[in-house]
Amino acid sequence: MFDEDVLSIAQLASTGALPPGRTVDELVRLAHERYAGVDDGAVADYIPVLAEADPRRFGLAVVGVDGERHEAGDTDVAFSIQSISKAFVLALVCEELGHRAVRERVGVNNTGLPFNSVIALELNAGSPSNPMVNAGAIATTALLPAASAEERWERVRDGLSRFAGRDLELDETVYVSEAETNQRNRAIAKLLQSYDRLDVDPLETVDVYTRQCALAVTAHDLAVMGATLADGGTNPVTGEQVVSAEVCRDTLAVLASCGLYERSGDWLFEIGLPAKSGVSGGIVAVAPGKGALGAYSPRLDAAGNSVRGQRACAYLSRALGLNLFASSRWSASEQETPHV
Repeated sequence: MFDEDVLSIAQLASTGALPPGRTVDELVRLAHERYAGVDDGAVADYIPVLAEADPRRFGLAVVGVDGERHEAGDTDVAFSIQSISKAFVLALVCEELGHRAVRERVGVNNTGLPFNSVIALELNAGSPSNPMVNAGAIATTALLPAASAEERWERVRDGLSRFAGRDLELDETVYVSEAETNQRNRAIAKLLQSYDRLDVDPLETVDVYTRQCALAVTAHDLAVMGATLADGGTNPVTGEQVVSAEVCRDTLAVLASCGLYERSGDWLFEIGLPAKSGVSGGIVAVAPGKGALGAYSPRLDAAGNSVRGQRACAYLSRALGLNLFASSRWSASEQETPHV
C-alpha cells in the first residue's frame, strides 16, 4: 500500500506527560464518584458465570509511564480479561512474526459487525479482517509459534503476565463455563480452517483462546498492561522490555480502529484513544507516551462495552488532556499546558 523505502525512515514519537500526580489522583476520584451511581446497561449472561458478577462493582485506575498509580474504587477486584486479551496476544504475535505477516494473514480493518459474526468471514472470503473480533483473535492465537497447544497456552499466559508485571492465573470457573458454551467459536475456527486460515488444530486453538480469555486480572493490571504499550513496550513497573516500540505502534493502531467493535468510530470520535473492551466489564485505554486507564464495571451496553467504564474514560480523556486528536493554538511566546 505504501512505498517500501518508508520503512527506512526513523519513527519519531510525539509524546507529552500526565498532569502532576495529585491532580491525576483527584480527577480519577471525581470520575469514579461521578459515574458510580449509573445503572444503565446489563451484566453479560451469554456466558453463565459472567451473569453472577456484582453489578455494583466499579474500579478505575490510571498508571503513568513513570509507574505511578492513581486509583479509585474496586481496582483490586479480579475478573476475567475476556476480549482484552486479544490486544496483548496480537502484540506477542507481531513481536514474533512482524508487521506484514499479521496484516496479510489476519487483517487490520473493522468489519462493522458484531465481534462473533460468522457473516463477516463469509463476506471477506474467509479473512478474519482484524484481530479484535473472535475470528481474528482465534487466527492470531494460532499464529503464536509453539510445538503444541499446551506450549502455546503457556506462551500466552507468560506473555500477558509480563505485560501485567505479575503472574496471571487462570480462573478455572470461568474457563469451564466458557468451554461448555463456546460452540460458536468452535464453528468459527472450523470455518477458518476451511478457508486455509489456520495451520493448527482448530479445536485446540479455540481451547487456548478460551483459556486466554479466562485469565484473571484487575483494573490495576489493565492499566499497567496498557501503560506498557504506552511506554514503547517497557513495563513501567518492572522495567522489562516486553515488546518493541514498533509492535506497540501496530497494536495501538488496530485498537484505535477496531478495539470497541462496531462502536470503534463512536469511541474514537468521542474519546480519542486506542482502547479495548471485554464482556466481563473491563476496558483498557492507552495514551501513548503518557500512560493508560484501566476500568472495571460489569454493566454493558448493547455492543458489550462497560457503560461506566466508557463514561469514566471519556471524562478522564478530556480532563487529563489525553485525546490524540485534541490540539490548541501554538504560541511562540507562551508554552501552554492543558487546563484541568
